[in-house]
Amino acid sequence: QVQLVQSGGGLVQAGGSLRLSCVVSGRTFSSYTMGWFRQAPGKEREFVANIKWSGDSTYYADSVKGRFTISRDNAKNTVYLQMNSLKPEDTAVYYCAEYSLRYYYTISTREGEYTYWGQGTQVTVSS
Repeated sequence: QVQLVQSGGGLVQAGGSLRLSCVVSGRTFSSYTMGWFRQAPGKEREFVANIKWSGDSTYYADSVKGRFTISRDNAKNTVYLQMNSLKPEDTAVYYCAEYSLRYYYTISTREGEYTYWGQGTQVTVSS
């Protein structure tokens, strides 16, 4: 059974930083592209970033580019999202997700292409 367990998140002031983690079990983590998505109150879930299985390619939504960094440690089956210079509009529930196909990398932002999801982590940025 594939499980994605998230940690991190919380309340931070604007301009601050947070790091989210997502530990994956039940599948060969190092074979899959990983992504982060977020859902703000009253809005649809949106793509934030993804990272190739090998870690050498990443893609970001324009809204977070230059502020957020996605990374992974395949030895620890973990993907991270470092969030710097946080803004109130970054407030959302953040989800990690594992792509559906092995050894496949895409800059597609469609959530339907991701098979497994974490439980979600609340990030609140106060002004």
